[in-house]
Amino acid sequence: MIFDNNLECVLFDLDGTLVDTAPDFVFALNNLLQEHKRTPINEKAISLRVSEGARELIRFGFEIDHKHKQFNDLLEEFLKIYEKKLETTESILYPGIDKLLDTLDSNKIPWGIVTNKPELYAKKLLSTLSLPRKCGVLVCPDHVQRRKPDPEPIVLACERLDCCLSRTVYIGDHKRDIIAAKKAGALSIAAAYGYLGPEADVEEWDADFIVRKPSMILKLLESIRLN
Repeated sequence: MIFDNNLECVLFDLDGTLVDTAPDFVFALNNLLQEHKRTPINEKAISLRVSEGARELIRFGFEIDHKHKQFNDLLEEFLKIYEKKLETTESILYPGIDKLLDTLDSNKIPWGIVTNKPELYAKKLLSTLSLPRKCGVLVCPDHVQRRKPDPEPIVLACERLDCCLSRTVYIGDHKRDIIAAKKAGALSIAAAYGYLGPEADVEEWDADFIVRKPSMILKLLESIRLN
């Protein structure tokens, strides 16, 4: 299979786009809740909030905000449980993603990850999933001054891959991903199969394309025509 569309690189958000990481977050939050004598929460309710990050999960699980005196301690406990869980991760690549990455590799189109997940956890997860050898670039908040929705992380990823932004595709499951891609000048694809919260309306994100299943991405990339 040969791409004939001037596509230079493909960048992915991590949680909810490239990898289904919800099981590890469900495990960490419910274990923390049980340690504090609180009732575990439905898996789906947690999954819908994974893309909002650990702070949102603490807010949701314990019904407190960041000003609460216990918030930072609970967050630290949560992250310790989560980091330990990554050693026996239940996270998996979404169906069809493995084939997509193999196709990009065989066509010598570099791909990478631009995530708001801190480097410590992102690297540990990717190592467990044996992805580092293929991933051309990993950009985390640790590497930039401004995280998504600022375009800086996507711009940095393209610089490191020596790719043109206008010939780059960025795929993400959150509105901030689409905002970052558009500000960077990259083509944006909304992953509507990801962790969309109850208030999310993908149609309003103004993405260049929307995919409802990860298996749709490869065919879409083949059909895109770039100048």
